Amino acid sequence: MADTIDNDNTGEMITGSDYKRMVLGAYGEFLNEFENINAVKESSTFFYSGKPGSDVLRTMGAAVIPLTEAVNESIGGLARRVADASVLGARGNAGVIVSQILRGIAKGLIGKYTATSQEFGKAFQYGILYAQKAVPEEKNRPIIVASKVVAKGAHDAVKSGKHISDILLAAIKASSENNSTHKDCGEQILQVFLEGCLKGLQGDLNLPPIDVGKKMYEARGIVSPIHDKARPYCVSFLVANPKLSVPLIEKELQEIGNFVVVERRFKTIFIHVHSEHPGTILERAVAWGHVGEIHINIMAEPHAMAMVQQACIMPQALLTVAENDEWAQKLQEAGAMVIIDGSDPSGPSVEEIVNAAHSDIANKYILLTDSEHLRLVMHQVKRIMGDRVSVVVANNNEEQIYAVRAFFPELSMEENVAQMREAIRRMSQDRKKNILQEDKDN
Repeated sequence: MADTIDNDNTGEMITGSDYKRMVLGAYGEFLNEFENINAVKESSTFFYSGKPGSDVLRTMGAAVIPLTEAVNESIGGLARRVADASVLGARGNAGVIVSQILRGIAKGLIGKYTATSQEFGKAFQYGILYAQKAVPEEKNRPIIVASKVVAKGAHDAVKSGKHISDILLAAIKASSENNSTHKDCGEQILQVFLEGCLKGLQGDLNLPPIDVGKKMYEARGIVSPIHDKARPYCVSFLVANPKLSVPLIEKELQEIGNFVVVERRFKTIFIHVHSEHPGTILERAVAWGHVGEIHINIMAEPHAMAMVQQACIMPQALLTVAENDEWAQKLQEAGAMVIIDGSDPSGPSVEEIVNAAHSDIANKYILLTDSEHLRLVMHQVKRIMGDRVSVVVANNNEEQIYAVRAFFPELSMEENVAQMREAIRRMSQDRKKNILQEDKDN
């Protein structure tokens, strides 16, 4: 860390390189601890169903990938790229909460080339606040209670003008001294994140190269971060008098982006692509013809997604997740229109769902999940896509089917959401009645 301009009473300045080490340190700590987090008893609850340690590891994997290619050395620029990738790469409820911590930190560091200890400490507090906002209706959930304790510890350290290492130590101490009778996995995730940031800041990094191929990770039973690379930037533009054909442009774009749309419009070609490097896309494009009407949306931002400039097939569609091909067929037969592969143990990422809903199939989407594990993932998609989507959460496959059957394309989105939620409520009540009856019979 560089001690340069004395902007606060510590004289300490936090650089982009410092922040990079912190994020890598957090990823490295989750590499060491994700199996222990998965094994915590509370992982079996609906909120943390599945493997929350793996979910967070995958989310942090998406977050660290931009650090291998970043040319921006400013702490604000690096924090923004890390946050954008984590928000799109988030998996499971636990992953969404961690992505919101990173997003809050980035908000606190926006526009800064370096940051004083107090500025970074305040940005860290923003991160904790964003984590709390991710689950606003569950103020007593242990991770939220713990995050408030951590925020208080960090606030006191910032107020005292301490160095960033001391601020992190104060946050870790507050977390470890939290009065919970036992740690649930959410609290453990927060503790691991803090300890990893501190180790990274101190240069205690011991992890495999981030930008290597998949084999090194697969040998340890871990998904490579490369597999979870997020493409947070939605780029669209026109190319006049193009020198290449539509198929050749499509082929070139598929190599460096995804969700590619290339459409001829009279003497111009409309191009839409998702990328982690908008500059690379535009650099290629200038060789194809005259480039104009450039629009770049950061998909990780709330309500940032514009419609693809194509006519939609239908006003609204029902999008849901299926754990295997057999269940996907049943959902399709029941009336689901867009089905996402849910066979990955961590479920689909936010980006996968955004890409599925960011198409010319429908103007609006109802997102239906049969798992509490994906609730925050779906709501993160809604934050990104705004009023174009609504979310319905079922608790199991049976409720999911009932909800699909309650969907009718000719009804409004509001009417369909109400009917689907009512179908789930009735199904849940019937199941409870049957359980009570069985208990009486026995």
